[in-house]
Amino acid sequence: MADGIDLSITGLDSLLGKLDSISDDLRRRGGRAALRKAANVIVTKAQENAASVDDPLTKESISKNIVARWSNVTFRRTGNLAFRIGVLGGAISYADSRENRRKGRAGRLYFTPGSSKNPGGNTWYWRFLEFGTEKMRAQPFMRPAAESSINEVVNTFATEYEKAIDRAIKRAQKKGVPP
Repeated sequence: MADGIDLSITGLDSLLGKLDSISDDLRRRGGRAALRKAANVIVTKAQENAASVDDPLTKESISKNIVARWSNVTFRRTGNLAFRIGVLGGAISYADSRENRRKGRAGRLYFTPGSSKNPGGNTWYWRFLEFGTEKMRAQPFMRPAAESSINEVVNTFATEYEKAIDRAIKRAQKKGVPP
């Protein structure tokens, strides 16, 4: 499996100076919006890459199922803002579910229907294309999207976050409350 990508932002002195002057609540709200816009840069790039891999003769479309979702688990555990970028319906673990343990099916092979309710249909096979199999070479579309757009993601996050902080400071000044 692919490892997560961690970014550390350095050299943004004006942004860091403004961060000290606003409250935690405003910092998180603006940070979440900026992080969503930055994640959407990767989503757009991954959708473009997946469109080139998708089979036009089928009704399923991997590119329509690529989304960015808020990671509430990471936020609750660590307090860090995080978005997960992935393919809808592609990370279901059937071996560990309670239902399968109760029915005595955990660890066995059995039919697990996917969800055709997703926007792009049932694209359970996306991981075979991304990572390959022993009989098929990998045709990655998610990893190159993340790797090739790191600079654009960092710049988008920095500009959007700085705008959000400026708006928060202006709102606080209008209310007459020191930020």
